[in-house]
Amino acid sequence: MPNEHNQPPSEPAFAERRRWPRVSRAPLGDDTVKNPGLTPLRFDTRDLPPCQQFLAWQDHMAAIWQTRLPDDTRSEDGFAVRQTVWDLRGAIIVQQLTPAFSYDRSPDMVRFSPIDHWSITFLRTGRSWTGVEGCVVQNEPGMIEVRSLARPFSGRTLAAESVSLIVPIDLFSDHGGLPSASDNVAISGHRARLFIDYLSSIETQLAYLTQDELPCIRDRLRAMIYDTVVPLVDRDDSNSTTLQTGLMARARRFISNNIASPDLTPEALSRELAISRTRLYELFEASGGVANYIRQRKLLAARAILADPSDTRKISEVGMAVGFESAANFSRAFTQQFGYSPSNIRKQMPGNGSHPDTESHGKQQVTFEDLLRTLSSC
Repeated sequence: MPNEHNQPPSEPAFAERRRWPRVSRAPLGDDTVKNPGLTPLRFDTRDLPPCQQFLAWQDHMAAIWQTRLPDDTRSEDGFAVRQTVWDLRGAIIVQQLTPAFSYDRSPDMVRFSPIDHWSITFLRTGRSWTGVEGCVVQNEPGMIEVRSLARPFSGRTLAAESVSLIVPIDLFSDHGGLPSASDNVAISGHRARLFIDYLSSIETQLAYLTQDELPCIRDRLRAMIYDTVVPLVDRDDSNSTTLQTGLMARARRFISNNIASPDLTPEALSRELAISRTRLYELFEASGGVANYIRQRKLLAARAILADPSDTRKISEVGMAVGFESAANFSRAFTQQFGYSPSNIRKQMPGNGSHPDTESHGKQQVTFEDLLRTLSSC
């Protein structure tokens, strides 16, 4: 029998001695969704008869490009598309799953379209090929493709799952804009992977974001895009290109800062930039002309005012505030630009008995084209 007196002494129980009492501090953060700021715009052809699915996709994407089926595919066989669009108020995230198709943004579409944004796309599955003036860029998983909607292009894609970030060209005005050499490039490597990982992390939180958090998200996306793209492209492709980029950035800033001024005219802009009227028209040729661009920005500003429930000005006063001489001219221009009247926004604001994103007959009012046309850098 072992001798208990020969056993080593037991360790005394640990007693923690504190000079001050412990105060537990809970981690910061809150996963409860109190007022989610984003309502996704969903498009799905699977509920349509197969013969109508591709036609619906063509119409849905008409603001960006014309679409065609592959030569060995018939529209009667169906075209199952799922797309979800998130409006970040100054940037748009587009998640979509599509079969194979071809696309074309023609010179005429570019000339008459107000949509001149940057599109940054990565693929989770599939592969695409896009050409600009004979130069073809291939995109595949692990890469990001940078494309300007202000220039014509054409291409095709295999069946693919993709995520696109669409941002206004003005988002980079503080940096003088993205260099023109950023268009029609594919980026791989660690820079691409960092961007893909960050955008993917935002995707997982879209349902939780509030309106107050959107400006910070946009600022981080802007910095990441700029830091990803610019070091890899040739900023010195030509002196004229660099000069034009800087002039366009200055022009857009001047228009934005003087949007409510009745003196905002092509002549005033020409004087501000110290360039001739001819040079000014050349600068805005891709945007449909300088007068057309100024008019679009005025209408976008008016739309933002009308959609603000705290702004109680009459519609005629809003029109005059952005430089329209009469309510009739303002209403006509507004309806022509957006496809609905200024009064339609006020009728459907919260407090008027309907949801701001729905019409009285229950159909969704805001479309993908609406979001693209009204996209600004906020």
